[in-house]
Amino acid sequence: MKKFFLIFLLGILFYSCTDKLPTVPATVVSEKVPHDTDDPAIWVHPTDASKSIVFGTDKDTDGAIYAFNLQGKIIPDKVLKNIRYPNNIDIEYGFKMFDSTVVDIMVFTERERNQIRLFSVPDMRPLDGGGFPVFEDETNINYRRPMGVGIYKNPINQKISVIVSRKTGPKDNYLYQYELISDAEGVRSEFIRKFGKFSGVKEIEAIAIDDELGHVYCSDEGVGIRKYAADPSKGNEELAFFGNENFSEDMEGIAIAAKPNGDGWIIVSDQQKGQFNIFSRKDHHFIKAVNLGTTETDGCDLVIGFFDKKFPKGLFVAMNNQKDFYFYDLGLLGFN
Repeated sequence: MKKFFLIFLLGILFYSCTDKLPTVPATVVSEKVPHDTDDPAIWVHPTDASKSIVFGTDKDTDGAIYAFNLQGKIIPDKVLKNIRYPNNIDIEYGFKMFDSTVVDIMVFTERERNQIRLFSVPDMRPLDGGGFPVFEDETNINYRRPMGVGIYKNPINQKISVIVSRKTGPKDNYLYQYELISDAEGVRSEFIRKFGKFSGVKEIEAIAIDDELGHVYCSDEGVGIRKYAADPSKGNEELAFFGNENFSEDMEGIAIAAKPNGDGWIIVSDQQKGQFNIFSRKDHHFIKAVNLGTTETDGCDLVIGFFDKKFPKGLFVAMNNQKDFYFYDLGLLGFN
């Protein structure tokens, strides 16, 4: 009898730990890529949001950056191939070139070449002369492998910089920041600081930057979410550490939904549980979890606003480990 009761209790415990919330089905599932999807980034068309593009990395030595329309179909002439293990990707708007033209830009990490890449979008024109090396002062080659990337546009001076994380590294100064500068010789990246703690447990991949509030968030996998000032002049002190009690194992991709007056949400992938945890943008308290049906999600991105009839509240995109990306109307996450 005691043995039966013990088995019964263990069964209840297992069910409670593995039971998932009801699945919210995706609005659109993208076409599949050849290797291994990782991280998406949304570019919003300036005059017709229905023509916006979702970019996503396909992680492999023979990797690529894929481009999808809002129907999830690959746009062949926007695909960048022959990328050596692209990892994370980000989009920013309004980068001023030396000739006074203004372009939107895409940055992604190319891990096997120890560099980041810079392209203008949507014309997919390289601006980096083949790539910008990162972590150059590291003598340990393993500490030079870039993973995560986020772009920060300072709302006051309009300067644009890139924050990069890596596959592994020291427990201090895990993140490096580089300013993007356009001059008569082209575009270059200039190192401006190193900062950020690392637990040493797994890795820091996901990075998301809140331009308006000037904050950078990164997922120290298996440990918690770290927050810093994105503007180097504000210092390198860790401003917050949260979320560690809300995840089954790894916290991964981060997306920020910015609302007026500092309101909004921070959405973070609970990777092994296959859910997303949602926190307050203002004070980081846990709000709720949602199950969007993806598995082993590395990266996610979102934009608030009307895109088309399928995405009237905004677009949320999450990587799925079946070599594709899931697209959702933001209203499906319970936000209006």
